[in-house]
Amino acid sequence: MDREVHKIKQGLGLKFAELVYTGFWPSPECEFVRHCIAKSQERVEGRVQVSVLKGQSPLSLYNEELVSMNVQGDYEPIDATSFININSLRLKEYHHLQSKVTAI
Repeated sequence: MDREVHKIKQGLGLKFAELVYTGFWPSPECEFVRHCIAKSQERVEGRVQVSVLKGQSPLSLYNEELVSMNVQGDYEPIDATSFININSLRLKEYHHLQSKVTAI
């Protein structure tokens, strides 16, 4: 992989992480990024081992009391309803059209 392709792939990796983190795995843009990443890996061989450890940093921004659905805080699940509804319309239509294309 040359330098320019590598730079593009790094940007796609960041976009992929953002899409997955925000719950857009089934979106057309995430499908496109996955396809591009897969294309870049056609000539890659080898194995990678990853270990995931729970963070223990005192500087961590994660605060269970702020994000928990079990602890009463400033967040209410109803707050996300409009965002979810608006984005789900687009994703539902995309998958509806995809099912028509694959049925042909």
